[in-house]
Amino acid sequence: MILKDRYRLVIEYFQKHDPEPQTELDYGDPFELLVAVILSAQCTDKRVNMITPSLMKAFPDAKSMACATREEIFEYIRSCSYPNNKAKHLLGMSKMLINEFGGVVPDDPQLLQRLPGVGRKTANVIASVVYHKPVMAVDTHVFRVSKRIGLTPGAKNPKDTELRLSKNIPENLMHHAHHWLILHGRYVCKAKNPGCSECGIRDFCAFYSSTDKRNKKTKSGRNLKHH
Repeated sequence: MILKDRYRLVIEYFQKHDPEPQTELDYGDPFELLVAVILSAQCTDKRVNMITPSLMKAFPDAKSMACATREEIFEYIRSCSYPNNKAKHLLGMSKMLINEFGGVVPDDPQLLQRLPGVGRKTANVIASVVYHKPVMAVDTHVFRVSKRIGLTPGAKNPKDTELRLSKNIPENLMHHAHHWLILHGRYVCKAKNPGCSECGIRDFCAFYSSTDKRNKKTKSGRNLKHH
């Protein structure tokens, strides 16, 4: 199957079965999502959603969080991974938002990456989810799934994956595609045990195609031995 057709079929499937995908992080405004995404590094969305209500009640905006101490922030996020570093990042991020951006979360990924704790993936998440910018955030799920199903064959790293996906996915669907691939990887195309039997895109998946061919070859070999 040529790459163009695989993209078309994958996009058509998700448009039909999940037309309005959403992030599983709970948030009320751009600042709260930025906080949640920073906390989500090496941490589940479920855990982050347990942390953010009390954290955001105590520090509902950049101004209030910028006035806190790292120790105060730490107490609210201690149950997530790497709480010391994340407390430091949240405090630094809030101070920079106040000092350089007037307390407003910017929509430009390059500006977002200037904030402490905000890398390329986090910046693209905010720009895509909040501002619907045509950028592709690549996390471990997106990297794995896009390569496995054959959208980014040979991709060597997240940035390579991002560039390939951005080149082949229409700009108006980019913010949806990010969620499609994440959710598919989280619930169906899992890292260790991909649920091919329940997968709606297996008929145009490179991994399933190669696995199916191997299984048929093995089965054929066994049949020949019996004869």
